[in-house]
Amino acid sequence: MTVREIRLLGDPVLRTVADPVTTFDKELRRLVADLTDTMHEAEGVGLAAPQLGVSLRVFTFDVDGEVGHLVNPVLGPFSEEMMDGEEGCLSLPGIAFELKRPDRVLAVGQNVHGDPVAIEGSGLMSRCVQHETDHLDGVLFIDRLDRITKKAAMKAIREAEWAGQAAPVVKASPHPLFGRAR
Repeated sequence: MTVREIRLLGDPVLRTVADPVTTFDKELRRLVADLTDTMHEAEGVGLAAPQLGVSLRVFTFDVDGEVGHLVNPVLGPFSEEMMDGEEGCLSLPGIAFELKRPDRVLAVGQNVHGDPVAIEGSGLMSRCVQHETDHLDGVLFIDRLDRITKKAAMKAIREAEWAGQAAPVVKASPHPLFGRAR
Protein backbone atom coordinates (compact mmCIF):
# COMPACT_ATOMS: atom_id res chain seq x y z
CA MET A 1 0.00 0.00 0.00
CA THR A 2 1.42 3.39 -1.04
CA VAL A 3 -0.22 6.44 0.46
CA ARG A 4 1.08 9.72 -0.91
CA GLU A 5 0.77 13.30 0.26
CA ILE A 6 -2.30 15.13 -1.04
CA ARG A 7 -1.52 18.56 -2.44
CA LEU A 8 -3.41 21.44 -0.84
CA LEU A 9 -4.90 24.62 -2.26
CA GLY A 10 -2.07 26.94 -3.19
CA ASP A 11 -0.02 24.23 -4.94
CA PRO A 12 0.27 25.31 -8.62
CA VAL A 13 -0.33 21.77 -9.90
CA LEU A 14 -3.96 22.09 -8.76
CA ARG A 15 -4.42 25.06 -11.12
CA THR A 16 -2.75 23.46 -14.14
CA VAL A 17 -4.60 21.68 -16.95
CA ALA A 18 -3.39 18.07 -16.81
CA ASP A 19 -1.82 16.37 -19.81
CA PRO A 20 -3.55 13.49 -21.59
CA VAL A 21 -2.24 10.02 -20.78
CA THR A 22 -0.49 8.60 -23.86
CA THR A 23 1.41 5.68 -22.36
CA PHE A 24 -0.51 2.85 -20.70
CA ASP A 25 2.23 1.09 -18.78
CA LYS A 26 3.33 -0.12 -15.36
CA GLU A 27 3.87 3.47 -14.17
CA LEU A 28 0.25 4.35 -14.95
CA ARG A 29 -0.97 1.26 -13.12
CA ARG A 30 1.21 2.25 -10.11
CA LEU A 31 -0.25 5.79 -10.22
CA VAL A 32 -3.81 4.43 -10.20
CA ALA A 33 -2.93 2.11 -7.29
CA ASP A 34 -1.38 5.04 -5.36
CA LEU A 35 -4.42 7.21 -6.08
CA THR A 36 -6.73 4.48 -4.84
CA ASP A 37 -4.68 3.78 -1.69
CA THR A 38 -4.38 7.48 -0.88
CA MET A 39 -8.10 8.09 -1.52
CA HIS A 40 -9.08 5.23 0.79
CA GLU A 41 -6.65 6.33 3.52
CA ALA A 42 -8.11 9.87 3.36
CA GLU A 43 -11.65 8.45 3.33
CA GLY A 44 -12.49 10.26 0.10
CA VAL A 45 -14.83 9.27 -2.71
CA GLY A 46 -12.51 10.46 -5.48
CA LEU A 47 -8.95 11.61 -6.11
CA ALA A 48 -7.34 13.07 -9.22
CA ALA A 49 -3.69 12.70 -10.23
CA PRO A 50 -2.93 16.45 -9.84
CA GLN A 51 -3.85 16.09 -6.16
CA LEU A 52 -0.77 13.86 -5.85
CA GLY A 53 1.34 16.31 -7.86
CA VAL A 54 1.05 14.36 -11.14
CA SER A 55 -0.26 16.42 -14.04
CA LEU A 56 -1.98 13.59 -15.93
CA ARG A 57 -5.66 13.13 -16.84
CA VAL A 58 -6.59 10.27 -14.52
CA PHE A 59 -8.70 9.90 -11.39
CA THR A 60 -10.00 7.19 -9.08
CA PHE A 61 -13.33 6.87 -7.32
CA ASP A 62 -15.08 4.85 -4.63
CA VAL A 63 -18.78 5.65 -4.65
CA ASP A 64 -21.32 3.39 -2.94
CA GLY A 65 -18.90 0.47 -3.05
CA GLU A 66 -18.05 0.92 -6.74
CA VAL A 67 -14.28 1.38 -6.95
CA GLY A 68 -12.67 2.35 -10.23
CA HIS A 69 -10.69 4.83 -12.26
CA LEU A 70 -10.97 6.78 -15.49
CA VAL A 71 -8.15 7.88 -17.77
CA ASN A 72 -8.57 10.80 -20.22
CA PRO A 73 -12.21 11.43 -19.26
CA VAL A 74 -14.63 13.32 -21.48
CA LEU A 75 -17.95 14.31 -19.94
CA GLY A 76 -21.38 14.70 -21.52
CA PRO A 77 -24.16 14.73 -22.04
CA PHE A 78 -25.35 16.14 -18.72
CA SER A 79 -28.91 15.88 -17.44
CA GLU A 80 -31.06 19.00 -17.33
CA GLU A 81 -32.09 17.97 -13.81
CA MET A 82 -29.84 19.50 -11.17
CA MET A 83 -29.02 18.19 -7.69
CA ASP A 84 -28.23 20.11 -4.56
CA GLY A 85 -25.64 18.84 -2.17
CA GLU A 86 -22.64 19.63 -0.07
CA GLU A 87 -19.31 19.23 -1.78
CA GLY A 88 -15.85 19.11 -0.29
CA CYS A 89 -12.36 18.28 -1.49
CA LEU A 90 -9.35 16.44 -0.09
CA SER A 91 -7.19 19.36 -1.27
CA LEU A 92 -9.26 21.73 0.91
CA PRO A 93 -9.60 19.70 4.14
CA GLY A 94 -12.58 20.57 6.29
CA ILE A 95 -14.09 22.92 3.68
CA ALA A 96 -17.52 22.00 2.27
CA PHE A 97 -20.28 24.07 0.70
CA GLU A 98 -23.53 23.52 -1.16
CA LEU A 99 -23.03 23.28 -4.92
CA LYS A 100 -25.57 22.49 -7.63
CA ARG A 101 -24.45 20.04 -10.30
CA PRO A 102 -26.26 18.06 -12.98
CA ASP A 103 -27.81 14.96 -11.44
CA ARG A 104 -26.66 12.63 -14.23
CA VAL A 105 -23.65 12.55 -16.52
CA LEU A 106 -22.00 10.21 -18.98
CA ALA A 107 -18.22 9.99 -18.75
CA VAL A 108 -16.15 8.18 -21.35
CA GLY A 109 -12.44 7.51 -21.27
CA GLN A 110 -10.06 4.61 -20.86
CA ASN A 111 -8.85 2.19 -18.23
CA VAL A 112 -5.18 1.62 -17.29
CA HIS A 113 -4.76 -0.69 -20.29
CA GLY A 114 -6.12 1.85 -22.78
CA ASP A 115 -9.43 0.04 -23.27
CA PRO A 116 -12.55 2.22 -23.69
CA VAL A 117 -14.66 2.74 -20.56
CA ALA A 118 -17.97 4.52 -19.96
CA ILE A 119 -19.45 5.53 -16.62
CA GLU A 120 -23.06 6.60 -16.45
CA GLY A 121 -23.43 8.24 -13.08
CA SER A 122 -26.24 9.81 -11.10
CA GLY A 123 -26.30 11.40 -7.67
CA LEU A 124 -23.00 11.09 -5.83
CA MET A 125 -21.30 9.29 -8.75
CA SER A 126 -22.24 12.16 -11.07
CA ARG A 127 -20.93 14.70 -8.56
CA CYS A 128 -17.70 12.75 -8.09
CA VAL A 129 -17.00 12.34 -11.81
CA GLN A 130 -17.63 16.05 -12.45
CA HIS A 131 -15.55 17.13 -9.45
CA GLU A 132 -12.56 14.94 -10.36
CA THR A 133 -12.68 15.92 -14.04
CA ASP A 134 -12.67 19.57 -12.92
CA HIS A 135 -9.39 18.82 -11.11
CA LEU A 136 -7.92 17.67 -14.42
CA ASP A 137 -8.85 21.06 -15.91
CA GLY A 138 -7.28 23.02 -13.03
CA VAL A 139 -10.70 23.87 -11.58
CA LEU A 140 -11.64 23.46 -7.91
CA PHE A 141 -15.20 23.19 -6.65
CA ILE A 142 -14.91 26.59 -4.96
CA ASP A 143 -14.50 28.12 -8.43
CA ARG A 144 -18.06 27.04 -9.24
CA LEU A 145 -19.65 28.59 -6.15
CA ASP A 146 -21.86 31.66 -6.49
CA ARG A 147 -20.30 34.97 -5.44
CA ILE A 148 -21.75 35.06 -1.91
CA THR A 149 -20.93 31.42 -1.13
CA LYS A 150 -17.45 31.83 -2.61
CA LYS A 151 -16.85 34.73 -0.23
CA ALA A 152 -17.80 32.50 2.72
CA ALA A 153 -15.57 29.73 1.35
CA MET A 154 -12.59 32.06 1.07
CA LYS A 155 -13.10 33.16 4.68
CA ALA A 156 -13.22 29.51 5.81
CA ILE A 157 -10.06 28.75 3.80
CA ARG A 158 -8.18 31.70 5.33
CA GLU A 159 -9.15 30.45 8.80
CA ALA A 160 -8.29 26.79 8.12
CA GLU A 161 -5.37 25.27 10.05
CA TRP A 162 -3.68 24.17 6.83
CA ALA A 163 -3.93 27.56 5.09
CA GLY A 164 -0.64 29.17 4.16
CA GLN A 165 0.30 32.77 4.79
CA ALA A 166 -0.59 33.88 1.27
CA ALA A 167 -4.22 33.99 0.18
CA PRO A 168 -5.02 31.28 -2.37
CA VAL A 169 -5.91 32.25 -5.91
CA VAL A 170 -9.53 31.45 -6.81
CA LYS A 171 -10.52 31.80 -10.41
CA ALA A 172 -13.74 31.61 -12.34
CA SER A 173 -14.36 28.35 -14.15
CA PRO A 174 -13.08 28.43 -17.74
CA HIS A 175 -16.05 26.29 -18.77
CA PRO A 176 -19.64 27.36 -19.23
CA LEU A 177 -21.83 25.96 -16.50
CA PHE A 178 -22.94 22.85 -18.37
CA GLY A 179 -23.88 24.73 -21.54
CA ARG A 180 -25.79 27.47 -19.75
CA ALA A 181 -24.78 31.09 -19.42
CA ARG A 182 -23.87 32.18 -15.91
